[in-house]
Amino acid sequence: MLKGIDPLLTPELLMHLCAMGHGEWVAVVDANFTADFLRHGKPVVRLPGNSLERVSRAVLSVFPLATDVEQPAAFMHASHSAPDFRTPAQQAVVDLVVAEGFQAEQVEPVERYAFYEKIKGASLIVQSGEGSGYGNAAFCKGVIFF
Repeated sequence: MLKGIDPLLTPELLMHLCAMGHGEWVAVVDANFTADFLRHGKPVVRLPGNSLERVSRAVLSVFPLATDVEQPAAFMHASHSAPDFRTPAQQAVVDLVVAEGFQAEQVEPVERYAFYEKIKGASLIVQSGEGSGYGNAAFCKGVIFF
């Protein structure tokens, strides 16, 4: 255990998050996501039994969002729904990003198949236990200045 570190952040997950450089993406996906199929050699860390919101909160507690990217966060938009529709899990992600000092518009809704393409370029997939549909998000790493 480490002082001040969310206990959901396993040593393996912390290692991968720390090794990522600015501009790299981490995907936090739901329990039904095709993580093994889309991994293409990248690591998959599983945190079963935890919601998208809970895992995203833990990741964002140590992961700076990029300020040089127009939309440093994204979620998989629910197919056949209104452009501004958000599931409760997706809204929780937007709320977390807003709590980090960003605007809600900086969280991009991404069509399902376009989201799969986006994830192919991610450096890490974290699979939550989220059971609701379209419970997938992605975050772009920023810089921490000393």
